Amino acid sequence: MNPIIDLFNDHKSERSFTDKPVDDATLERILSTAYHAPTSVHSQQVSVVVTRDAQKRAEISRIAGGQPWIAKAPVFVTFVLDMYKTEVGMKLIGKQQVAHESIESIVAGATDIGIALGSVMAAARSEGLGIVPIGGIRLHPQALTSLLELPEHTFPVAGVVIGHVDVPSHHKPRLPLDTFRHDETYKTAGLEEKITRYNQQMLDHWQAIGRTDGDTWSASVSGYYQHIYFPDVLPAILKQGFGVDK
Repeated sequence: MNPIIDLFNDHKSERSFTDKPVDDATLERILSTAYHAPTSVHSQQVSVVVTRDAQKRAEISRIAGGQPWIAKAPVFVTFVLDMYKTEVGMKLIGKQQVAHESIESIVAGATDIGIALGSVMAAARSEGLGIVPIGGIRLHPQALTSLLELPEHTFPVAGVVIGHVDVPSHHKPRLPLDTFRHDETYKTAGLEEKITRYNQQMLDHWQAIGRTDGDTWSASVSGYYQHIYFPDVLPAILKQGFGVDK
């Protein structure tokens, strides 16, 4: 048995936390994993903003659509795509940054943030803490940008709640493994049947844990993806000085 693989495979997103503080030394160990995580071309285009202040966490909760666990847990970390510091570094040697004007820079930066976020989530759980990643900060990204006083050429991509778990969550069933892993080429055959069976599995799961509001996976994802999920992202990115390969 490999304890690291077991840790990842036992992932749960927690949404019930106590207000017990996370001590400084533990938080520093957790964040060090993001600090040392790999980044594209060693750009180090990831920064984090740690929010402990209760009023600010309450405001982030509101910005993210009213998610109470952000306000309840003692730590919220915002992961920032940061091409401000790369720009400053280039100016020191008389160079001008243009990469932030491309979609590629956003894709690369978001990828680096995903790596750092995954590292922090695993590290926090290894310390016996609970986590839940938060994409909802992109609901009103300009409001969060203002709250955190982010400079130009930065963008808040995702966040994570870190704290001591109150009532543990349940593991959710996942789509069949062969809808995730494709050897050599992407396989589309049988996908509809596999999703149909999975939809029933999700209904059985909700019933088993006493959730009367649970729905199928198809219905759940439709609730988000039948429209543009966070329509304010593009205008906020443009306002922060990023481009879209015009």
